[in-house]
Amino acid sequence: MPRPAAMLVRPSVVATVAVAAVVAVGLFALLTVFAGLRTAGWLGGGTFLALTAALVTRAARQAGASTLGPAGSVTALRAVLVGGVAGLVVQEIAGSRPAPTTTLVALTVAALLLDAVDGQVARRTRTVSELGARFDSELDAALLAVLSVQVAGDLGVWVLAVGGMRYAFVAAGWVLPWLRGSLPVRRSAKVVAAVQGVALVVAAADVLPRVASTVLVAVALAALVWSFGVSVVWLARHRPGAVPREGRIASFYEDEGSPRAGGDSDGERGAAGETPDDDGERGAAGPTRPGWRRALGATLTVVAVLVLGAVLVAPQDPGAVIPEVYLRLPIEGVAGLALLLLLPRRVRVPVALVAGALLGAWAVLTAFDVGFATVLARPFDPVLDRALVADGVEFVASTYGRAAEIGAIVAAVVLGVVLLGGAALAARRVVTRADVHRRVVLRALGVLGAVWLVAVVAGTTIAPGVPLAAASTAAGATVRAHITLTSLRDADAFAAQSRADAWSGVPAPDLLTALRGKDVVLAIVESYGRAALTDPGLAPTVTPVLDRADRDLPAAGWGARSGFLSSSVVGSGSWLAHATLLSGLHVDNEQRYLTLTSSTRFTLSAAFRRAGWDTVAMQPGTTRPWPEGAFYGYDRAYNVRQLGYRGPSFGWASMPDQFVLDRFDQLELDKPAPRPPMMAEIDLVSSHAPWQPLPHMIGWDQLGDGSVFDGQLPNPPEPPGSTAESQARAGYAQSIAYTMDALTSWVQRSNDPNLVVIAVGDHQPAPLVTGPGAGRDVPMSIISRDPAVLARTASWGWTDGLRPPPTAPTWPMEAFRDRFLQAFSGP
Repeated sequence: MPRPAAMLVRPSVVATVAVAAVVAVGLFALLTVFAGLRTAGWLGGGTFLALTAALVTRAARQAGASTLGPAGSVTALRAVLVGGVAGLVVQEIAGSRPAPTTTLVALTVAALLLDAVDGQVARRTRTVSELGARFDSELDAALLAVLSVQVAGDLGVWVLAVGGMRYAFVAAGWVLPWLRGSLPVRRSAKVVAAVQGVALVVAAADVLPRVASTVLVAVALAALVWSFGVSVVWLARHRPGAVPREGRIASFYEDEGSPRAGGDSDGERGAAGETPDDDGERGAAGPTRPGWRRALGATLTVVAVLVLGAVLVAPQDPGAVIPEVYLRLPIEGVAGLALLLLLPRRVRVPVALVAGALLGAWAVLTAFDVGFATVLARPFDPVLDRALVADGVEFVASTYGRAAEIGAIVAAVVLGVVLLGGAALAARRVVTRADVHRRVVLRALGVLGAVWLVAVVAGTTIAPGVPLAAASTAAGATVRAHITLTSLRDADAFAAQSRADAWSGVPAPDLLTALRGKDVVLAIVESYGRAALTDPGLAPTVTPVLDRADRDLPAAGWGARSGFLSSSVVGSGSWLAHATLLSGLHVDNEQRYLTLTSSTRFTLSAAFRRAGWDTVAMQPGTTRPWPEGAFYGYDRAYNVRQLGYRGPSFGWASMPDQFVLDRFDQLELDKPAPRPPMMAEIDLVSSHAPWQPLPHMIGWDQLGDGSVFDGQLPNPPEPPGSTAESQARAGYAQSIAYTMDALTSWVQRSNDPNLVVIAVGDHQPAPLVTGPGAGRDVPMSIISRDPAVLARTASWGWTDGLRPPPTAPTWPMEAFRDRFLQAFSGP
């Protein structure tokens, strides 16, 4: 016997939605564990459920219903299942992971089975309502739409007609009001609707051959066209009687102010039909504003839409910044505005302000991404890269002066405030103006959503490689979430890795035995990358210097072997590359660097110190105390103030490399005998950006305190028509040629018969110089007068001379420490 409705527990609409949200989080968590649901799936499924909740809450408010009843609770559970299906499908569309067929089918079948349950519950509990029926039918349509998107990926874009037929019918009613009339219940319509679900599930399950699935879905579509055709014919024949009966609930697609929702025909708020807009003026029914004010308001609204649209579609890759990119259709804007318009009016503007501010923050992060991609060939990591922002400010100060530093900070702060505040105000403007014409705007958003979906499935582009359908913000948020989670997990894993070191316990007598009595210089050349040897625009400047050295060094009794290392960084972050080279660990962010330098990791320089070498670091780019020197195992470290340079400043590096090498001779190598063997890291930084102005070689005996370089400034003017890119490329090539000329010339004039020089680049220059896809490889050479030293590297496969060929072996930079210690230690 049916239970009386009065005896039933009737949770409120808000309570039902809240419980469904909790269940949805649990379902999505299970899908994450067992079906690989990722951020894209969470965003897609969550957006679907948020829109569903907003639509249901709004429809209940229009109908004056405080509860969805027991059947509505079952339908809400079915909506959660459909949200899970939507999440899996969105994830596959995003390309992050294919939807697991078994899970997808299981969720769909469960949702279809519950479709039969909620109707039975409503009838048995005597709680049948038009609100529940509308909720049920619209959810059926949504499930078919989601399934059609999934199947269209395999069978073709035409399958979207199955899921889009219902929405096309509703849209047609906006133009032809008689199509919105009430239809009689037809059993055939229910059967046809069920056939659509079955056909799409079978096709999605991939249990039939492709041809059979195509035929099945085509037959189902034909039946659907016939069913809608019957409805259209019936409505056309009964046009005079198509007026909705009094008390009928408004459709989910109708505005609160529409005639069928019981409001005014102009869609304005309240009985008076007027809505104060954000300027304090009346809406469509209020006093007419002057023409210039209307034009100004319309202009501001258009500008606000363009600003928000530009933020949503702006690429994080500077190479993708082309005009066509800003013509894409962002689904985040479509779904976000629709959701805002479906919220209660009292919270709509505050939520819009918050959403706009978040978009402004996203614009700031996008700007950081573009900057980091330009310099470091990777996106900005908010967790690990915060220290690099301060380093960038310091670089500006040391290169261009204190005034430039202050100007850069002020400009950055102002831009950040403008982006956050401007985006918030733009979102408020768009929402308040859209609220005045909500019915039209919601319909337009529905059409745009359909266009976006078709464009995704069909792969529509507006330019080569530029799809019409954009989800840049959602995709970027997915990538950023992955980067952040990886960064947070990385700290502990790297700390454990830094503690595992087989070389740390090797006794001094067994270390570096093949280099006993040798002075070893590790010369690290700033930004010396493979591009300097292979890029047709750079190599003609650099390789003649190396070729000349390959002729002159053997004549003076020197030999050289060369290969490549793959650096941990690109464009900047020299200290990270140095840490990688000396520690044998991949150090590519500040967190790893701090973890490493606070550990007891055994570095290459510390190995020399343990084995009896006197260790020193020459660091002309360091302007303050360097506590990391103790970690690396250096007895002494010379910074820029301790080298006694009195010449002009050459950009960030200040002093020329030739002067640094000469000061190393005076301070260390020329000490009176007896002295212990020397191991030195010498940073050669004249090739550090911005590569202008540049010093030129002078006679070694003329260096003095460096004041001789005064006559080399300023550099000659750039040729007419040169661009920033061409100037950077030319300056970079000249700087590498200068540094390698200084280094090889210094080696040739050395009076130390036991000198061993290891010359290596720390990273490739910025993509502004190399262009995209240049890689991370840097050249490395070992130079010595002792054939026995070079013989120790025979197993490395390195080639003779200072120019390794493109086919030369390439190791990860973190592999060098272990290979070097293994080659030069032991018998």
